[in-house]
Amino acid sequence: MGTDTVREQAADEAAERRREQRGWYVYDWACSVYSTSVLTVFLGPYLTSVAKAAADADGFVHPLGIPLRAGSFFAYCVSASVILSIFVMPLAGAAADRTGRKKPLLAVAAYLGAAATAGMFFLDGDRYLLGGLLLIVANASLAVSMVLYNSYLPQIAPPEERDAVSSRGWAFGYASGALVLVANLILYTAHDTFGVSEATAVRICLASAGIWWGAFTLIPLKRLRDRRTTSSSGTSTHGWRQLAATVRDMRRQPLTLAFLLAYLVYNDGIQTVISQASVYGSEELGLDQSTLIVAVLLVQLLAVAGALGMGRLARTYGAKRTILGSLIAWTVTLGAGYFLPAGAPVWFFVLAAGIGLVLGGSQALSRSLFSHLVPPGKEAEYFSAYEMSDRGMSWLGPLLFGLTYQLTGSYRDAIISLVAFFVLGFVLLARVPVRQAVRDAGNPVPDRI
Repeated sequence: MGTDTVREQAADEAAERRREQRGWYVYDWACSVYSTSVLTVFLGPYLTSVAKAAADADGFVHPLGIPLRAGSFFAYCVSASVILSIFVMPLAGAAADRTGRKKPLLAVAAYLGAAATAGMFFLDGDRYLLGGLLLIVANASLAVSMVLYNSYLPQIAPPEERDAVSSRGWAFGYASGALVLVANLILYTAHDTFGVSEATAVRICLASAGIWWGAFTLIPLKRLRDRRTTSSSGTSTHGWRQLAATVRDMRRQPLTLAFLLAYLVYNDGIQTVISQASVYGSEELGLDQSTLIVAVLLVQLLAVAGALGMGRLARTYGAKRTILGSLIAWTVTLGAGYFLPAGAPVWFFVLAAGIGLVLGGSQALSRSLFSHLVPPGKEAEYFSAYEMSDRGMSWLGPLLFGLTYQLTGSYRDAIISLVAFFVLGFVLLARVPVRQAVRDAGNPVPDRI
């Protein structure tokens, strides 16, 4: 084969890789609107108000006969969705690696979640149980889809590109969230001009996130390609056998497991802050919905810069050191949040700015760092374990948040309790020798990691 032919082949492969990467970015653009508009901004306060409308004289609702404080119902539903994810994600990951057919599984998970989100338009009156059910389905579907989405990263980006590719994916997601939040803010603040009530405006914002999610998912489904394995058939039984083999294999990768444990802990805190910040702002600080939307919009805009900026820092200092720095920033930010005065939106905006600057980078770099710790050919299986740490195991934070409020009646106590996740996560991550972990996984070690 001539030199020119080799160069042309390399150029064609690079062009195809870039095409897949661009399609991969768009799934973050599609599904991040759910995380932003639904989970972070609207659903928490709205579902809490619906639950309060259905509550008894003592402020309790009784799903399945269990007395729950209405103010804790949303946090408990988030925990329930995560627990459901634990049972589904490993099967999806094992099936994807066994059959090589990630795209059909990604499509099912994405469109089930999008449909559940669109169905939130019918959440009105005292239908808190409907809201809880749709939240559980949408959240679990998102978690499963992210297993499959993340598992493409080692296949579409060589080691030296992964920090940048992962950071761009997060940046796309935050840019999408910011764009849709602007439209949400216009509709919500001017709902009278559009001839709809405030509650109807919220339900339209919720449903539109589902429509957005479904529409833009078409692009990655078109551009990403499946890598066929030697076996193209699989059953749930084989999936469970493969999962058991994965668990046994991961026991032979103790440093990868050590990273997952650290990530499980600190990311639990991140996910809880994302899902509960709007409840804290509305219920404890007495801020209106418009203020919360502007604050989250600020988070989204700064998270784009934060994700790209921390990606550049990682090229100089390595992903591990950059993540450790972000965990210190998370701890300081939450500590400051405990002392925020009620009814003071300016200080809430300062808190939002601090969160935005570290949010995207800490998540993007964690994903790219883990991709180096995955043995070749086991991407979806290992990323199912990662996603269990990312979303599937992130039930302790919301549970602790809900229990703390249930016991103390104070959202300030609930928010400060989350500091423990960042402090412990820092200690655990600092103890992981990541360069050795990459070598043990059988991957080349980047110059900076």
